Amino acid sequence: MKSTENNRVTDYDMQQLIGTVLRYGVLLSGAVAIIGGLLYLVQKGAGIPDYTTFNGEPAGYTSLTGIINGLKSGSATEIIQLGVVILIATPIIRIGFSLVSFILEKDRLYVVITLIVLLIILFSMFGGLAV
Repeated sequence: MKSTENNRVTDYDMQQLIGTVLRYGVLLSGAVAIIGGLLYLVQKGAGIPDYTTFNGEPAGYTSLTGIINGLKSGSATEIIQLGVVILIATPIIRIGFSLVSFILEKDRLYVVITLIVLLIILFSMFGGLAV
């Protein structure tokens, strides 16, 4: 990051950092999903799936703790799900960096707006979860 003479982070620096976070977040999630997909083909690629009956998704695909437990066992489907979670987290991290940027700029209006957006996203993600 470049800085001015007062060692302050400029708006351009924050925009570059946010762009880098988005770029690497998408690349990382894609790489994780591809690795999980290749591992899935190795683990289960030889069989023909049975589509005559509907089978719901197990809990490992629908909760973050289930994904983490599946990662510990080396499950390919949970690795793919981790890639999806990283992809979902990337724009949320971007909003967090934007919030920090607006705080550093002391732009109160945008701090409030960004905080409201972040809280709405987090509430909609975690508000409906059963404990």
